[in-house]
Amino acid sequence: MVMQNRSSAVMQQRVEPHDSLDDFPTPPWATRALCEFLLSEGFDLAEESCREPAANRGHMVKPLREYFGAVEAADVHDYGAGFRVEDYLFPGSDAFPVGWTITNPPFRLAEQFIERAIATSYVGCAVIVRAAFLEGQGRFERLFSKTPPAYVLQFTERVVMHKGRLAPDGSTATAYAWIIWLHDANPTQLRWIAPCRKRLERAEDYA
Repeated sequence: MVMQNRSSAVMQQRVEPHDSLDDFPTPPWATRALCEFLLSEGFDLAEESCREPAANRGHMVKPLREYFGAVEAADVHDYGAGFRVEDYLFPGSDAFPVGWTITNPPFRLAEQFIERAIATSYVGCAVIVRAAFLEGQGRFERLFSKTPPAYVLQFTERVVMHKGRLAPDGSTATAYAWIIWLHDANPTQLRWIAPCRKRLERAEDYA
């Protein structure tokens, strides 16, 4: 009899079809955790503009607007949230520069999103990705060795992302981290995001 491998290394894999929209909304408290870190590092977010190019239903846009002076939102698919429908990688015209680009990119297109975000953000950019994104010789050679991030922020709590919906319940075997790029930054620093969900989560996030 062949036993099924149910180890966490296998079970945490989030495999999506090639043409999938990769619809895994980010819990708003996880975005607030990033913004609180940036504030602690001295960034004046209220004076900056921000772009969310994979805005989905707006679950990241709303907390970003709590911190940034202006937030532009778009997505390749119309989720009914009223955002501009646009392919971030192939827009009709070059995206105008913004202070920050912050997003949860489609996993299979994450490198391309990061490259474009770096090119069109004059302060920096940040993406929330599976911690496993840091692995891989190819990704190291294409991205990290050429454009090392300023910070890797590893969550100490699990960030639960449900496919196609936002909900406060559930569990996950997948670990997530924020990766931040800054222009003229020092060598990469690893930081941990201390437990903060209870402090940053709001009941209206899931209304």
